[in-house]
Amino acid sequence: MGKFPFQPLLGVGLLLNLAGCYSLQLPKMTLSINQPDGQIPDYCPEQSPLPAQETADLKLPQADAVLQQSWVAFRNRFIQADGRTIDREVSDQSTSAGQAYAMLRAVLINDHATFARVLTWGENNLSRKDAKGQRIDHLWAWSWGQTEQKEWRVLDPKFVSGAEVDVVTALIMASRRWNCARYLAIARTKLKDLWKLSTDVVRGKRYFLSTSDSVFWSKPNTLLLNPSNLAPYAFRLFAQVDSKHEWLSLVESSYQVLNKSAKVSEVGLPSNWVLLDSATGEISSLSTYGPQQSLYGSDAARVWWRIALDAAWFQSRQAKQYLKEHTAHLRRLWKTNQRISAQIDLQGKPLVDYESTSQYAMLYATLQLTDPEIANQIYRLKLKRQYQGGFWDNDSAYNTQNLVWLALFTLTPPTPLLKP
Repeated sequence: MGKFPFQPLLGVGLLLNLAGCYSLQLPKMTLSINQPDGQIPDYCPEQSPLPAQETADLKLPQADAVLQQSWVAFRNRFIQADGRTIDREVSDQSTSAGQAYAMLRAVLINDHATFARVLTWGENNLSRKDAKGQRIDHLWAWSWGQTEQKEWRVLDPKFVSGAEVDVVTALIMASRRWNCARYLAIARTKLKDLWKLSTDVVRGKRYFLSTSDSVFWSKPNTLLLNPSNLAPYAFRLFAQVDSKHEWLSLVESSYQVLNKSAKVSEVGLPSNWVLLDSATGEISSLSTYGPQQSLYGSDAARVWWRIALDAAWFQSRQAKQYLKEHTAHLRRLWKTNQRISAQIDLQGKPLVDYESTSQYAMLYATLQLTDPEIANQIYRLKLKRQYQGGFWDNDSAYNTQNLVWLALFTLTPPTPLLKP
């Protein structure tokens, strides 16, 4: 988490629109990013550019100072030549989420070489295997790093559904961006396992889980859910390429979980974690479950970004209504104090005296759609001032780089990457 006071921004910033708001300018051109040395791994030997009529409609940000500089800085600092994305704040570990964010960013900014390397490293090193070394599915283990015996390997074999959502989303976009059938084939294979292992039926309704149901049943009839893993925009995209599973059913159940879980908070905020009673279908809070808690924090803040994508990419009325209603308390806090605590309890009271740059970015993505005036204030006071030399906060804040960049980049629909 980024802590303040801020450092000044030196010489870079987002372009202003005519209304004086901070926003991204979006010409009908693709980005030109200098590629790392070496060849693209052999996923798409037949690759060709998008058809001319589609390229003309492809709206991606120009190579402005923030987006291009920060991507290149991130790539140089956090991605090895072989495609491993390194969390320098956590013992140089790698995670499926880190690989997923890198893939999403690479496809959006049109950096095919980096995308392919990151995918290749994930497939080669994060595959979940049994005691005999045989692959058990096509999902990725959560974390990889060095053991106490100085051996580099998978540390936590559980998969995390939110990371898989981002990997598959990136693969589908990449298949369209670079005309690569193999990326789509990998996505469909992953979707088969994701549906089997990360969805379950409760009282006749199918829900999207945080990981396999066998892992996250906290006790009989009680399922632990992380609302920030719910991604209606992704389920809509998955339905375009996988007709064998009812992905659109997860859109409806996801919004039910999101709205019910917000009622756990007296001020309507999402929580990091909630409990679903499989007997009644009701959602409740948990005081603690290991590191998991029902409070507004780093996980819950990602809800804003995921639901903002559904509103922006698919014009979802449910998304727009959710965002407008459930940001009310944070907007009140901002108007009163011009600061928002990085953790807020169920009664709406701050739990810590520090703030978070990445959480401000997630909220910024939502407020760009629902309250542009506050969004612009947050950008100017809490994001722009934290950026220097290609990095937000500092050059070790790995997760912050991903979340802020994605929040600034992805609100404009990357047509035609969303269309079948």
